[in-house]
Amino acid sequence: MKPIALALALPLLLAAGPALRSSPDLGKAEGRCRPGEAGPALLVEAKGLKDRGGQIKVELYPANDKDFLADDNVLISQGKTFRRVEVPTPKAGAAVVCIRIPGPGTYTLMVMHDRDSDHKFNYKLDGIGFASNPKLGWSKPKWTSARVSVGSGGVSRVSVVMNYKNGLGVGPI
Repeated sequence: MKPIALALALPLLLAAGPALRSSPDLGKAEGRCRPGEAGPALLVEAKGLKDRGGQIKVELYPANDKDFLADDNVLISQGKTFRRVEVPTPKAGAAVVCIRIPGPGTYTLMVMHDRDSDHKFNYKLDGIGFASNPKLGWSKPKWTSARVSVGSGGVSRVSVVMNYKNGLGVGPI
């Protein structure tokens, strides 16, 4: 595919992505960590932020291609795993977000740096990253490239490298 065609196709490819169809509050009550809880949870560190504006959004999905980045309304209505946490981007220091998980297992994880805090992914502005830190192309990664496995040990950690639009590509800054 030619670079011009890729640039024109990017908005369509990302339309199936996170936060475009979602209801901003779905999954938040289930996803929010509570003081003193021992888990199960993930501490997600967003690395390589472009700036300190907006908010960080973390979303947890089932571990399969059909449900990965699927509409949160559909996932919840079907009783499938969906969790969301949104926090202001810290002005300094590590950007770490805690998200509760249903229990030990394998999930897919997406992190978005919503720089304008509009609850929607804007490929020209916002940053995005996934567990396992896959190299991003012009479509969403396969679920196997965005999975995270969590044992029964309470709270686990994962680092996610953020990617931003840069010329005709998307990658870390």
